[in-house]
Amino acid sequence: MILRSSDPSPFGRKVKITAKILGIYDHLTVEAANTNDPADSLRVQNPLGKLPVLILDDGRKIYDSRVICEYLDAQIDGKTLHPTNGNARWDALTLQALGDGMIDASILQVYETRMRPEEKRHADWLSYQSDKVKRALDQLEANPPALDGDLTIGHVAIACALGYLDLRFDGKWRSSYGGLVAWLDAFRARVPAFDATAFKG
Repeated sequence: MILRSSDPSPFGRKVKITAKILGIYDHLTVEAANTNDPADSLRVQNPLGKLPVLILDDGRKIYDSRVICEYLDAQIDGKTLHPTNGNARWDALTLQALGDGMIDASILQVYETRMRPEEKRHADWLSYQSDKVKRALDQLEANPPALDGDLTIGHVAIACALGYLDLRFDGKWRSSYGGLVAWLDAFRARVPAFDATAFKG
């Protein structure tokens, strides 16, 4: 299988961590993709031009990260990051939605400052997106996801969201959310794949 991604992509990182936890990472060939290059085949593989994309051995393409992670999970017996029954499933998927939403809001802030000249940037739009991230951080600080049981895709998504805040926003969140800093440290200790997939560019 081929995984089209880029090293800084938090959604690509989520897939890589999932694959490593499941013990299936060695079945992937990771190929770099450039979302800004119209000539990159990414736009044929995923008409949305978004990362990541998983290309299966039979040529089928799967996207986005949520679908790819669940696909990889379905290939493995006896281990899962996607609970199948009861409240545990909905809790895991809701936590994943929170982490993914934090990433989406963070990426929109990055694009606003990267793609627009300063005089055309929309302060209210930036504030609207940053407020989403702050509310999510507030909720997680007050009720961090338990790490003493089974890991889920929700844990992975939250860790990737915090990692992206470290990467693109200089880790400024850390000074106000000590509980979450401790949570991420505990996640890193339990999941070596988090550090193994960190962007070092």
